Amino acid sequence: MKIYEITFWLCLFIVFYTYVGYGILLYLLVKIKERFIFHKPSFTIPSDALPHMTLFITAYNEESVVNEKMQNSLDLDYPVNKLHILWVTDGSNDKTNELLKLWKEAKVLYQTERLGKTAAINRGMQYVSTPIVIFTDANTNLNTEALIEIANAFTNPKVGCVAGEKRIIVKEKDNAASGGEGIYWKYESALKSLDSRLYSTVGAAGELFAIRRELFEEMNADTLLDDFTLSLRIAMRGYTIKYCAEAYAMETGSADMHEEEKRKVRIAAGGLQSMWRLRALLNPIKYKWLSFQYLSHRVLRWSITPIALFLLIPLNIILVNNNTKFPYILFLVLQAIFYIMGTCGYIISKKQITSKILFIPYYFLFMNLNVFRGGFYLLRHCNNTGTWEKAQRANR
Repeated sequence: MKIYEITFWLCLFIVFYTYVGYGILLYLLVKIKERFIFHKPSFTIPSDALPHMTLFITAYNEESVVNEKMQNSLDLDYPVNKLHILWVTDGSNDKTNELLKLWKEAKVLYQTERLGKTAAINRGMQYVSTPIVIFTDANTNLNTEALIEIANAFTNPKVGCVAGEKRIIVKEKDNAASGGEGIYWKYESALKSLDSRLYSTVGAAGELFAIRRELFEEMNADTLLDDFTLSLRIAMRGYTIKYCAEAYAMETGSADMHEEEKRKVRIAAGGLQSMWRLRALLNPIKYKWLSFQYLSHRVLRWSITPIALFLLIPLNIILVNNNTKFPYILFLVLQAIFYIMGTCGYIISKKQITSKILFIPYYFLFMNLNVFRGGFYLLRHCNNTGTWEKAQRANR
């Protein structure tokens, strides 16, 4: 029985540390650092000294959002003569390219063959000459001050990448896809901010992030998480990823949980792929704080933690059957309540409701379950390209 007890407590610790403990530890480390280390005041670039930037948008069949995205891009508070807008629309066979022809401010790169987002980025970057490149998705809108905030973040020469904040448009009444994702990203944004304050954010989100053009390295065309891989490879070269909450991208959540599953499976598969390709980052002697943050914030979520989470129930049952000690009975009751809440969240997942409390356990279990689905996907498509069936988003 001793081995079951040890395994149970180890699994419980891993799950707790991954989703709660790391956040607490991170908060304490940040407070200690900021108490004893002096930070230089931030510098604001004069408007006439702002750098030229390229707004880089990869798009596949985005006719429904092209005009809105272009209008949003032109409404950004940045000198018009210093903002270059580049679309790479490879493989698009709807009206995306026709609509973009109506916008003289947009430069469009197009080829008939669709090879995936990463291949499109590799191809498009050959045509970028500005010192700063901002990657953003076609279906997101940026806040007016986003580009100026990003430019100011790059005044620190140690910053090689700036990660903007992803914000999900949450309505008063939402289903599990939008409601669950919205809650998750509030939690994730808080961790990203703390990571940045300690040393570096661990990867950027493709909705909005920027890099120094000189630091771009071509990626394998089959890369599933281009944003994560590109940003962390820059961090591995000694630069930091600065989290900038004042620059944010807004988008709606997935249309439903079926569409959200497409995203989560892709992210999980991409995470597992990245773990192998960025395995050198697990060397704490070379990468120090970055290695610790990468392991705690990312690697555990995509590897050990989902296994530990779903082992807790059978281990708990074995221990209760063979040991009536109070803690094991209590933990089994708490787990039963959590899974019942998650099941209730699943049952009402398609309903538009105001109280989203039951979506939290459901989305948490759903997210961890899709790590296994992502692993199976990666095994089946290990020699595939980086193309992916995109998830449909809810209407604004």
